Amino acid sequence: MSTTADGPDRISRIQAEWALERPDLDVSPQGVIGRLHRVAGHLTDELRIVYAEFGLGEGDFDVLAALRRAGEPFERTPGELAEHTMVTTGGMTKRIDRLEKAGLVARRAGSGDRRSRVVALTPRGRETIDDAFTAHMANERRLVDQLGADDARRLEEILGRWLARFER
Repeated sequence: MSTTADGPDRISRIQAEWALERPDLDVSPQGVIGRLHRVAGHLTDELRIVYAEFGLGEGDFDVLAALRRAGEPFERTPGELAEHTMVTTGGMTKRIDRLEKAGLVARRAGSGDRRSRVVALTPRGRETIDDAFTAHMANERRLVDQLGADDARRLEEILGRWLARFER
């Protein structure tokens, strides 16, 4: 059972209720899954605050970051963007439209096939993602530092092994 200064945390209270109602089931997995789910929600909220400071949503940030990571000339096809982000191909067109309207990306014909399209960062887009990424990394540092270096390292190793089982 995990506790806070105020007593058992929300997950521990839920587990205790289930233990009374369904003593035939092992509810201990809720301790890990429930807490991971709640931590992920809090982290997402904290990350979105920084994205919003730059007029970006989470998916917008992802697209701009994928373009920036591509290196000069900072461009990818829409399909490549979908592969390199957490944005679905269905949501990609809307996102690119919004970023283009904001002057952060531009579309142009691909070099080999006139029917193919390429999305590229504009100078304003590059400046925006560079500034946003700098703030994002400072924010992630602030969040991870709440754990302490040893816990952060161990958690990264554990999560890496667990994630690999899903993504093989």
